[in-house]
Amino acid sequence: MYPFYTNIVHNFFIAFGVVIGASLFNGVGALITGAPPFKSMVDIARSTKIWAVAVALGGTFSSFDVIDKGLFAGDFKALVRQAIYVLMALLGANIGYSLIRLIQRCNQIWGS
Repeated sequence: MYPFYTNIVHNFFIAFGVVIGASLFNGVGALITGAPPFKSMVDIARSTKIWAVAVALGGTFSSFDVIDKGLFAGDFKALVRQAIYVLMALLGANIGYSLIRLIQRCNQIWGS
């Protein structure tokens, strides 16, 4: 079970890191171009959530292969495992988005 828990943690933090990294670098780009950085960061965080999940899962085709084996070959344990991986990646991406939103709200409160 050890690799299972390792993969869960990795999926969470990969998705989290993709959203946070894309948002922060987009904020830097917005500063360089004169666009509002916090709005740009929230916009890119919202749009990269699904891509962060795909990156965390290592691409979508391997996930579909596991789902296929689970549904049609009767390997339900692999299907449940894959569902947990997807949920943890979604959780990581959504928490990353929430953190970027929190940064934006703090800027609105303290920046005004």
